[in-house]
Amino acid sequence: MSAHQYDEGHTIAGWTGCAVATVGCVVLGLGVVMVSVPVLAGGGVIVALGLLVTWALHLAGWGKPPGRRPRAEWGMRTRDRSARDGHPGCVGCRLAGRGRSSAAVVPVAEPEAVTADVGG
Repeated sequence: MSAHQYDEGHTIAGWTGCAVATVGCVVLGLGVVMVSVPVLAGGGVIVALGLLVTWALHLAGWGKPPGRRPRAEWGMRTRDRSARDGHPGCVGCRLAGRGRSSAAVVPVAEPEAVTADVGG
């Protein structure tokens, strides 16, 4: 029996993004202590890079879809095969243009000719 009873979402994308963002926050903290605008800017760039790395890994299948996963897919090294098509309700997938269902094209019936009885 596993020690974890819940799907906590531990994924390669999550841990990598967290590590990069942590480094960025440390650099931001150094920038505050040193009162250095270039160091602050560098820290901000690293934090933004953490966001982009997490997003790219999620799209590559190393993240997890929103909601609960089956217990067999709880392992951190389990790759998400449904990421290619996009996850329903996932903001990251929608931003990448995935997961949008194409609207069915419904032909519109032409309006019937209206004959006006003008005059008497």
